[in-house]
Amino acid sequence: MPKVRGENGEKVVLIEMDKKPNNLKYIFGPVPSRRLGRSLGVDLVPYKTCTFDCIYCDIGKTTCKTTSRQSYVSPEEIKGELELYLSALDKKPDYITLSGSGEPTLNRGIGEIIHHIKELTSIPLAVLTNGSLFSLEEVREALAGSDVVIPSLDAVSEVTFQCLNRPHPSLKIEDIILGLIQFRKEYRGQIWLEVVFCRGVNDDKEEIERLKGVIERIHPDKVQLNTPIRPPAEEFAYPLTTHQLEEIRKQLGAQAEIISEFTAPLGIESNSINEIEILNLIKRRPCTTEDISKALGLHLDEVVKYLGKLVREGRAHYRMHEHHCYYEGTLIH
Repeated sequence: MPKVRGENGEKVVLIEMDKKPNNLKYIFGPVPSRRLGRSLGVDLVPYKTCTFDCIYCDIGKTTCKTTSRQSYVSPEEIKGELELYLSALDKKPDYITLSGSGEPTLNRGIGEIIHHIKELTSIPLAVLTNGSLFSLEEVREALAGSDVVIPSLDAVSEVTFQCLNRPHPSLKIEDIILGLIQFRKEYRGQIWLEVVFCRGVNDDKEEIERLKGVIERIHPDKVQLNTPIRPPAEEFAYPLTTHQLEEIRKQLGAQAEIISEFTAPLGIESNSINEIEILNLIKRRPCTTEDISKALGLHLDEVVKYLGKLVREGRAHYRMHEHHCYYEGTLIH
């Protein structure tokens, strides 16, 4: 039986639990990930607290742009929620992923959180990061216990970097590149370098050729090419076609791959799924009904029923993007 911390720090034994908890603050999903399968998310920072304000971000514009690392949530709180949630899951996720509402390395307890998670479960642990703080030794050391780190590097020239990622004023692309190079020298796990391409911004051949030279200095295990497929923060963040991505893949060489669609089978009906889990998922990333079904193991008819209720209550809304309907949680201020 799982144990969690009470308000005064004492351990509380849960005698009976017949469904997944629905009052979690930091655990969400599993989310359908095109790279990680069914990924159980762990959110380490408040909504849109980030070092960047990327034009393509699918969770909206950054509301707190900062490089200040703080203890936004304690490692013990994360451990307690995760222990509780994992004990109630019928099927283990493919990965536990530190990601969510902003840049996870801004949480200065991330190293301890990784340690607690690895003590708790054998499920592989991934970190989704923009790599902006890898110039800091303490950040590189904190990520040492993870299995996979997926940093982004969308541009290597300062002008394109400023236009696409809109970073905190203190951040310079050359420092970020040097941090990634140093991290590769120290880190023993897998590094999958993600590059998000937006049409007319970072997809010209000269920028890609410069990017290729930097990738050779970093030596990632994979180079994953991406483009906005969900509604972006800015309407002018236009996606590339599959053909355009394929041409870039050829230019970058054998290491590069185009991120494929999530292909897990549609879920079957599960009585343990409820609207709170759906809301926790779509508050952190826009999802189609198929995304939700695949992630949570819920029949499409049930997904539609829950989404209809959430929309009617004003807790969710939808918008069209590239001929697909995406649902998002409505932020209550």
